[in-house]
Amino acid sequence: MTEGRDEPALSTAEELALARLALDEGDLRGAADHLTAALVQAPTLPEVHEILARIAAASGGDLDLFPLGHHAFVGAVVARAHLLAAAGRPAEGLDLLVAATGHAPGVDWAGVPWVTAPELVERLDPDRAARILMQICAAVPDPAPRATRAPLRPYLTLARHAVDAHPDHALLLGAASALARRIGEVTLAVTWASRGVRAQPSKLGEVWLGYAYRSAGRTRDALAALERAVGHDPDDLAVYADIAGTLADTGRLDQAIGWIDRALARDPGFDCAVHTAHRLRFLRDGDVAHLIALADFVRDNPDDTHEHGDLAECCRARPWLGQVTPAAGAMVDALRRALAADGPPGGAVRLAALEPPSAMRTVTAAVPGLAVEVTGVADPDPREPRRADACPLWRYDGTVAAPTLPVPSTAAADRVSQLAHPAWPHPPAAYDAAVGLATLELTDLLGLLVHPPEAPATALGRVLAGQDPSLWVRCVQVWACLGLLHHRTDEPWPDSTRRRVLVELVWGVEDWITEAALFALVTAAWVHPEVRPDVARVVAERLGDVATVARVRPVPIAVSLAHLALATPALDPTTTALAHRLIGDGAVGPHRRGILTRLWRRLTAPFRRP
Repeated sequence: MTEGRDEPALSTAEELALARLALDEGDLRGAADHLTAALVQAPTLPEVHEILARIAAASGGDLDLFPLGHHAFVGAVVARAHLLAAAGRPAEGLDLLVAATGHAPGVDWAGVPWVTAPELVERLDPDRAARILMQICAAVPDPAPRATRAPLRPYLTLARHAVDAHPDHALLLGAASALARRIGEVTLAVTWASRGVRAQPSKLGEVWLGYAYRSAGRTRDALAALERAVGHDPDDLAVYADIAGTLADTGRLDQAIGWIDRALARDPGFDCAVHTAHRLRFLRDGDVAHLIALADFVRDNPDDTHEHGDLAECCRARPWLGQVTPAAGAMVDALRRALAADGPPGGAVRLAALEPPSAMRTVTAAVPGLAVEVTGVADPDPREPRRADACPLWRYDGTVAAPTLPVPSTAAADRVSQLAHPAWPHPPAAYDAAVGLATLELTDLLGLLVHPPEAPATALGRVLAGQDPSLWVRCVQVWACLGLLHHRTDEPWPDSTRRRVLVELVWGVEDWITEAALFALVTAAWVHPEVRPDVARVVAERLGDVATVARVRPVPIAVSLAHLALATPALDPTTTALAHRLIGDGAVGPHRRGILTRLWRRLTAPFRRP
């Protein structure tokens, strides 16, 4: 469906006025066009339906005035639904209303008298009514977001009338229960599903009852119903996955995995079982190898029966798996204090050791009045690259760093500003999203690392600018490095420009860029199994170097690199143990963790799914 015409939108009153004028002139097509535009804006307004009735009377109920096609206008779909109902074909009309609900669930398409009239069910076969209710359920999430529940209530009224008319129809009772559950009417859902199972025991009925019990918090009853469903049909492995998910929600991971193993024994390639198995095993032991195996399965099986969210669920809010980690160090702590304080920005910070150049430049730019004193430069000198052949991005005048590269093009800055975000569903999704940077020149991608553009004037940009500008800089650096993964992809990995540049960045001056480049390499390993041994070797060498340096001086990026190591495919056990030790040694204190948690909640609030 489409939302409407390309012309500037008129108000409902203006559209209705034009529809009346067209009717008076005998232009039924024009009247229909304006009526459908008004219907989209005010689907329950009596004046809209009055003019629709006039058009129907003048045209003899001509449905062709509201055509359906490959790109049907949603207003035409809804108008046609009302005409079908008026012509004694309410089931067909409901099918179209449900389609409109699926297209725009938050609009009250069904809030009209004929849908909620008790006599409607007299013209609906109960099987057809059940199928309509199931179509509604398929069109909305479970549970439905609160903002979309009110527009679904007319359908619930229809379900009540249908159940009253056919109190022992098992399929209808189960479908009605599924709709009630989505709207939050959990007690009603349990009542209807229970009646359905009593009327006619079946696998589907027990599944509906199990879901209703689960929504009501009655886990034991839910599991009993789902296990009875397995008894009806032992080959429906999706129910095994439902049981496993229910057990996992109550912390019974071993039992949950036992059910998934039973499903996999019957069909090792069943997608729901594979997704659930990897998710549950990751929840049990935290080994990222389970998520990498799941990512491999997703890549090798693009035609799954339906979309799964297990990988994204496991990666959500985890360092580098699903989000940029906030920067650590005295400079960014001073930045956060300055932004949180009332009054003009300023103050002073005294550093016992020089911090990453990105941190120094970001903080001094964000807090111009901040006085920074560096009392010493410890060995190994953090101003020197960790390897001589590293990419030279910075030059130092004493303890003040300046970029060696020119400012990137405006086009490159605009492109990364559109893409950069501190969160992603999982590393392969971040890789796919970064393809939008594939056409940028290498000099631009490198320039973005040291000349990040200002945060955009969006909800995301405003939150970052007001709460923690360092996070925006890190976003730009991460996405620029992900863009490097798409540079000259025709070159074989071992001798490619993208690998060479990223490895040089990894071994450059200790900086946020080190983290961004290493994340890009780790992402490449997630997406391309053949590069995993090479990337694991680079990660192991870089983390080993960090651990060596950390014995003699602070390394602000150490904990973040350790989290990156734990996200790396095929990492050796020794490096894995080293990463855990570095995270433990550099654990975030309770006070700072609270600050970052509050920031992250505020940052992601506008972008969370409803």
